[in-house]
Amino acid sequence: MIWKEILIRYGELSTKGKNKKEFITRLRENIRYSFHDIAPLKIRTERDRMHIEIENQEKMDVLMEGLTKVFGIQNFSPVAVCEKDVDSIKDLAIKIMDLYKEKEITFKVEVRRSDKTFPLDSHELQREIGGHVLRNYPNISVNVKKPDVELRIEVRTDAIYMMAQIIQGAGGMPVGSNGKSLLMLSGGIDSPVAGYFLMKRGVRLEAIHFASPPYTSDNSLEKVKDLANELTKFGAKIRLHVIPFTEIQVLIKESVPENVTMTSTRRLMMRIADQVREEIGALGIVTGESLGQVASQTLESLTAINDVTNTPIIRPLIGFDKLEIIEIAEKIGTYETSILPYEDCCTIFTPANPKTKPRVDKVNYYESFTEFDELIDRAVRNREMYLFPEKKPSKDKFADLL
Repeated sequence: MIWKEILIRYGELSTKGKNKKEFITRLRENIRYSFHDIAPLKIRTERDRMHIEIENQEKMDVLMEGLTKVFGIQNFSPVAVCEKDVDSIKDLAIKIMDLYKEKEITFKVEVRRSDKTFPLDSHELQREIGGHVLRNYPNISVNVKKPDVELRIEVRTDAIYMMAQIIQGAGGMPVGSNGKSLLMLSGGIDSPVAGYFLMKRGVRLEAIHFASPPYTSDNSLEKVKDLANELTKFGAKIRLHVIPFTEIQVLIKESVPENVTMTSTRRLMMRIADQVREEIGALGIVTGESLGQVASQTLESLTAINDVTNTPIIRPLIGFDKLEIIEIAEKIGTYETSILPYEDCCTIFTPANPKTKPRVDKVNYYESFTEFDELIDRAVRNREMYLFPEKKPSKDKFADLL
């Protein structure tokens, strides 16, 4: 194996000024957490980049696949190292370009020379290595504007570092760098995508799910657990709060007119979520709602739902259409789980003609005849909690990712 390290570029983190060190520290700890199975990792951080030393091919393969999912990474490259003499640089360039010997490609050499004592300047080294590659590979030609492969050579004080791949990362901010919110995770297509977007902006998540057995099945709950676990691949643990909702949902059906049961159900869910949010110290509630997608997601319905709390309700998908959301769900790997045919509590007791423009005063009036406070408190007290991923990391220091 010719690769000795992986070089990570921060992208957006580079603009963070005085807080930059905190963001980089969080990214480093998220990487350690994401790859605890191949620990320990030797990570060295600099102002604009991070380096992970590679010890074997197995560790290399795991990192190359998993780093694409860790938020806060703009891109990364596998890096080879050699001694600081021209013959060694030529030999290493050939080993790297040998990976492309069966392809008709264009290339260019880019030199970054931080060690000014090296006898060749950047242009001289470019010509020397570029000419050597061309002599050895007749199928390769030069394109200085948009090459298929850019062979990058860094002349540092300790050695020569060389790379030819730039692999796109997930971008965004490291999870945990921008507060915590509570995700309402239904089991459908939308809410995992909403969680993904919040994590991409550095928000650490806990999730809440409403279960209504026997109307909802164990399979439905397992599906939600799988979705929560799927979201952990982006760099942090997720704790799932499962609320026993049957008693409240049946009472809503009996207490309010049928055409506003969906609105009242969402309002009661929001009140419960807000109480859990306060207990766990989260700053907002995240939903997968998209404007106009269903009857409960019109502006009038959302206004009625918002009326029960002063907590910020974050709806990252509000302007997306269903096809766009499905495309993202497929990209991040949650779609196949989301479409498993197990009902959640939002699909049971669905009225034939739900109110699309509920009035807040009327909904408050209908709900005023029933005392829900005690039921809400009991549901919050009796919730079950699950931590994902279920396999614990080897060191407790990652508990602060919650």
